Amino acid sequence: MKEFGYQRVLDVPGAVALLGAEPDARYLGGGTNLVDLMKTGVERPGLLIDVRELPLDRIEETDDGGLHIGATVTNSDLAAHPEVRRRYPALAQAVLAGASGQLRNMATVGGNLLQRTRCGYFTDTAKPCNKRVPGSGCPAIEGEHRNHAILGASAHCVATHPSDMGVALSAFDAVVTYETADGPGELPLSEFYLPVGDTPHLETALPAGALITGVTLPPAPVAAVSRYRKVRERASYAFAIGSVAAALDVQEDGTVRDVRLAFGAVASRPWRALEAERLLTGGPATAEAFAAAADAELAAAEPLRDNGYKVTLMRNLVTAVLTELAEEAAR
Repeated sequence: MKEFGYQRVLDVPGAVALLGAEPDARYLGGGTNLVDLMKTGVERPGLLIDVRELPLDRIEETDDGGLHIGATVTNSDLAAHPEVRRRYPALAQAVLAGASGQLRNMATVGGNLLQRTRCGYFTDTAKPCNKRVPGSGCPAIEGEHRNHAILGASAHCVATHPSDMGVALSAFDAVVTYETADGPGELPLSEFYLPVGDTPHLETALPAGALITGVTLPPAPVAAVSRYRKVRERASYAFAIGSVAAALDVQEDGTVRDVRLAFGAVASRPWRALEAERLLTGGPATAEAFAAAADAELAAAEPLRDNGYKVTLMRNLVTAVLTELAEEAAR
């Protein structure tokens, strides 16, 4: 690890100004991802700007009945918040599925959104990787890719995004708020992550020097009946090989009034299943309909040699979770 400077900041304008003056600086929240990458040499900042003391650690109701979650709220506090658990249970479940208790106590909401892929070729500086060194190649395509992307990948990168929290936020139309030297701004999470295309090293649409200040969840009555289900290779703390955030509102006649669906661990960003949602809305809330909608969404999948199992896994996962929610709504 190379030597670096460290400075703690107490206000948002000061943090933004300091990063603007130090181009190779990085914001430091809990450090649960950044510090690991510094140890392996993937990240080599000259200065860490500690933002943990910024006044961004609250969860507050918005004027329209949604929630605003500050960027330095820890994952533990987010998962335990009574309004998050009541209004957006899938979000609380996703956070609890995302890491060990010790990591959740340190990790922040803003940092979670910005965490980097866990692809082994990305984290090994002895290997080529287009995400780490643009133009160097993507050895995962022909190499070890069992846990890699089946949707939205390209010939330049097949890595997946590791966030569990981001999948649930995607399902509920979250909006990321940020601050720059030019003032505040916001990005819908649907636009926050860039398509991988031929520039996998460009991961988000955040302006240069921007500091994430929070995430806003709009009111979503459907979210009250929601669930996050994660499949991993071991029961203890591990990254997903497939996950689903789902919410379902079923009318008295058994048809779907509203549905939200997002996939994790299958693309370079949380994957909102818009085609499946479109097909389900207004139709019967049955296992057959859920499976057909999952098939339609997964029709765009382009699995690699060793990860085609994810197509079947995701189909079964979607069907099971939506069926459970439909049965819950009928009780």
